[in-house]
Amino acid sequence: MKDSTLKGLLLGCLAWCAAFPASGQNYKTWADYGGGLDAAQYSALGQINRSNVNRLEVAWVYPTGDGRKYVFNPLVVDDLVFVLAKNNSIVALNAATGKEVWTYASPPGTNIITDRGINYWENKDRSDRRLLFASNHVLRAIDARTGKPILTFGKDGGVDLKEGLGRDVRTLRLVQSTTPGKVFENLLILGSATNQGYGSAPGDIRAFDVRSGALVWTFHTIPHPGEFGYDTWPKDAWKTVGGANVWGEFSIDEKRGIVYAPTASPKYNFYGADRTGANLFGDCLLALDARTGKRIWHFQTVHHDIWDSDDATAPKLLTVRHNGQNIDAVAEVSKQGFVWAFNRVTGEPLWPIEERPVPQTDMPGEQTWPTQPFPTMPPPFARQKFTVDDLSPFLDDQERARFREELLGARNEGLYTPPGLRNTVQMPGNNGGANWGGAAVNPANGALYVVSKDLPAMLQLVRDRTAPPDVVRYTSGFGFMIASSGLSPIAPPWSSLTAYDLNAGTIKWRIPLGDVPELAAKGIKNTGSHYPKVGPVVTAGGLIFTGTRDRKVRALDVDTGKTLWEKELDAALEGMPAVYEIGGREYIVFCAAAQVELVPARQASVPGAYVALALPNAPSRISGPPSARRN
Repeated sequence: MKDSTLKGLLLGCLAWCAAFPASGQNYKTWADYGGGLDAAQYSALGQINRSNVNRLEVAWVYPTGDGRKYVFNPLVVDDLVFVLAKNNSIVALNAATGKEVWTYASPPGTNIITDRGINYWENKDRSDRRLLFASNHVLRAIDARTGKPILTFGKDGGVDLKEGLGRDVRTLRLVQSTTPGKVFENLLILGSATNQGYGSAPGDIRAFDVRSGALVWTFHTIPHPGEFGYDTWPKDAWKTVGGANVWGEFSIDEKRGIVYAPTASPKYNFYGADRTGANLFGDCLLALDARTGKRIWHFQTVHHDIWDSDDATAPKLLTVRHNGQNIDAVAEVSKQGFVWAFNRVTGEPLWPIEERPVPQTDMPGEQTWPTQPFPTMPPPFARQKFTVDDLSPFLDDQERARFREELLGARNEGLYTPPGLRNTVQMPGNNGGANWGGAAVNPANGALYVVSKDLPAMLQLVRDRTAPPDVVRYTSGFGFMIASSGLSPIAPPWSSLTAYDLNAGTIKWRIPLGDVPELAAKGIKNTGSHYPKVGPVVTAGGLIFTGTRDRKVRALDVDTGKTLWEKELDAALEGMPAVYEIGGREYIVFCAAAQVELVPARQASVPGAYVALALPNAPSRISGPPSARRN
């Protein structure tokens, strides 16, 4: 090796090593949802790279075995891969072969489980290793080596998540999220799901002891008397109003002990006469002390949300070069298509954020907030308006006329047009923009990658006839704007992948992500997949791996977005893959068990499987039964 080459490699290694200690991770394992505590969706493994990715082949396949839809992010610890399959059972697989090692069958009647991922914890000497998850509103722990329930956890092996919320548990229909929390030291930090309607559960953020299941701390996202933000709500709103919850993803700065929590809208989503005020801490990026739950700083992305503009994607932690200094930053991407970037310690925005006047409501009892925050940089990653000039070329004449009439007759003043008694256009839509799992970063170089979808919605409020006689309230008969073909009436791309340089606050490139199989068969490509909820993963090999609902997995060049390799699988993909190394061989494992159609009911069964990819003839030195190693 030439001296100049060696010197370059050493300098590159030193730069890499200097950049990553702030995160507290080495990015070579996948022992947590999103890859690790900081949810970067990044792997420092580089055996698979731009020069050889076209040689990828299937290393093993594990069928899910039941025809259900799965969107699970596998975990990898030692030589075991943990997946969800077989009627919502947790299954441990040999990481090199995909062979089943043990199965934990969910309790009978389980119809809700943390199906996007689970959490792993181990003590310092590794004598106690646990998988933590929730099912049917009960938090549970099982032994990660055997799959056996740990009955000393909580009461007979479970903690009732409906308890301790200050409400009558009989009135709480939904509390448990399907997204996992984050383990920090000996705590499991959890969010919740709270329904969408009136009378929903409060969105308390809670931390539980991983050994005993005992509640350690609670942060009230709808503040109680004497707590910061209480005056941004009506008196005693915490007793009746729900939501402002973290149903999405947390991230943690392990070195500093800070948990970053993106919260959702207060409930009811689209009419807020019973919750006048700015409504802290709804639609906030919260920075909390991970050990105590105390607020460090917050930023509210939407004041008095009546658009269902939940912040759901994990806040992304990365180091950027800003105004001549290295800044440890946190970036949050949103349904509106914005990127919000802050100093992760102080909460100071990296670029100015402006409060701008927005359209106001004409609904009785409603009091919309006069302004909303707009980041001046970086530019948005999604379209934020939908007019007749944006109609799809794939509409027939009759449907084009119908959608044209609907658009011209609706209230349509761009972002933050308030819902009312007439139709209101919402773009990129309350199920558009960025969503769970939808962003990844290279923590060291300031690169951010965002998956988003443009899915316009039409909102219209109607009188709620189920309300008590002395109460006037409204609900929304909303829906996605969908043509008879099942496609959106807006011109493609319907989904995209956008690459940002957060050192400069600029977009590096943007591409349509995926295709619609029916159109691709006719030669119409680069439309973007129609309904993606997929998570990209970035690797040190210069690649972005992602799956899409067109049944394809792709490897893209991080610098250009160019597809370097793709492969069609038997089922559509949602969620994110996991990247790991075992026996000197790098693997990428995808959960291919989603449904292709926009309306899932059209498919009764999914030929789902976990599919692991690797290079041919790469070393693999696994030997002996998995249960006998490193115990």
